[in-house]
Amino acid sequence: MSPFDIFHNAPLVAAISAWMLAQIIKVPLNYLFTRETDWSLLFSAGGMPSSHSTLVSALAWTIGLEYGFDAPVFAVAFVMGAVVIYDATGVRRAAGEHARVINRMIEDLVEGHPLKEEELKELLGHTPRQVFVGIIFGVVVGWLIWALLK
Repeated sequence: MSPFDIFHNAPLVAAISAWMLAQIIKVPLNYLFTRETDWSLLFSAGGMPSSHSTLVSALAWTIGLEYGFDAPVFAVAFVMGAVVIYDATGVRRAAGEHARVINRMIEDLVEGHPLKEEELKELLGHTPRQVFVGIIFGVVVGWLIWALLK
């Protein structure tokens, strides 16, 4: 066994590849929607598609392809993926909404009071559409990478 055997782990390679592609396509997709180039999207949470959903979907799907959809390891990947997706749309999205409200309050206060103008990160969570696209993207990229490695 060699440490380089990790590159032959199809589910791992597929998941990481899908995640990286999802992060990369956020920049051109954001440009199409807003006409602004935001390179920070390469390294941030939030945005279209959900790279969290893409990562866990590609991982679970390729584990299913590799070991069978009835395998216990697929069940673990599926359940953990569901937790990540729930967190991306639930808890982190709510935290992002709170940050948005707090930032607006600070803007209002700054107009009349000298306060520190430090904004909180608002793009923490994902909309259901971003998550759905992330899941589909993860399954498709995962399937393609898995097929290429087999």
